Amino acid sequence: MSSFLSHAKINLGLQVLNKREDDYHNIQSCFVEIDLEDTLDFSQASSFQLSVDDADIPIDESNLISKAYRLIRFRAEKVQTEFSIHLKKRIPIGGGLGGGSSNAAVTLNALNQLWHLNLSAEDLEEMGTEIGADVPFFIKGGIRFVEGIGDILSSVDPTPIKYLHFILVVPPIHISTHWAYRALNKTLQPNKSQPKFPPLSKPMKWELFDNDFERVIHETYPEIGQIKASLINSGALYAGLSGSGSTVFGVFDNLQRAETILGKFSQYQTFLTSPVFR
Repeated sequence: MSSFLSHAKINLGLQVLNKREDDYHNIQSCFVEIDLEDTLDFSQASSFQLSVDDADIPIDESNLISKAYRLIRFRAEKVQTEFSIHLKKRIPIGGGLGGGSSNAAVTLNALNQLWHLNLSAEDLEEMGTEIGADVPFFIKGGIRFVEGIGDILSSVDPTPIKYLHFILVVPPIHISTHWAYRALNKTLQPNKSQPKFPPLSKPMKWELFDNDFERVIHETYPEIGQIKASLINSGALYAGLSGSGSTVFGVFDNLQRAETILGKFSQYQTFLTSPVFR
């Protein structure tokens, strides 16, 4: 059996620029891979099978692991064995942390290695766009500036956030990404010039970072805004939604300070995480 870690991500800021003709949206964001992970166990088998230790996750063709397996298997002319995959789930579902996309990317990377296909990272990123907008990021992971629908990736200097820590607070709220984009569409002004996305710099200019979804989500889900305010009041350098939520994260430059604050959010699912560098 071979095991592979599948990390989550957070968005440091998120600008939704405009809706495209294909119904996707052009965005700008900084994706940061973090050390909160699922585990995918690959075992040799006569045919592909998927199992999950969380009953709430479908294991049919709608699962992104299944989609990734079928997609890369089509590219492999001949393989010595198929694989069964067991997913040990730790990343919260539907929290804006990219768990499903990460699982798909890890499946592509793992099978490329196990089947000795020698596909390049660029090949895998291109395949990832057929599965989901966030999948290409997780092929290489790390810290990347993201544009387009999530498929245009640029490397950035990770130094300014290398020693930061993130408290993730996950309230029991399910926010539909489709609903969030639909609500945001009403406020998008396609003819208005967009502000330049803030760079990662030292010192970080946290006041320039923002998530466009917050202006529609806080109104409908005031609890999200309350969690953000509580993180800021507790000393976070910055706090915001990851993606369209519902996870709210706070940024801290002092690990001990972050550890003492965790208890303030004991009514929620919480994690203390750090960036992952590859």
